[in-house]
Amino acid sequence: MDNPADNTRTRPATAAAFARLARSKFRARFHLAEEDLRYIAEKGLGTIRRHAADFIRTRLAPAQPPNDGRQTPMRGHPVFKAQHATATCCRGCLEKWWKVPRGTDIPPARQARIVDFLMAWIEREINQLPV
Repeated sequence: MDNPADNTRTRPATAAAFARLARSKFRARFHLAEEDLRYIAEKGLGTIRRHAADFIRTRLAPAQPPNDGRQTPMRGHPVFKAQHATATCCRGCLEKWWKVPRGTDIPPARQARIVDFLMAWIEREINQLPV
């Protein structure tokens, strides 16, 4: 299956990954609320991308992240919703959905691809694009 954390990801692969996620009742229930859209409009996508990069670097990339499996709140920031929607919320989900092994640091290049995938989900939500 297409892997958003893999460096071979292309636009068709991203669409296939979104389609796969849409088949999960849990993943498909996440959407940005009006307050999230206002926050994004106020801060700008560049700031949201920086927040996403920081969250991935500090909460997901370490080999043994603190509170793994509980480190990503369900709400409070648009990126948190994106992480749950895209199965990039914890190392367990990354391993199950995207075959990113636990117990090793996630390299910066792979972190950047995860952030790209999160931002693609956020932009789809902003534009209300179907899966």
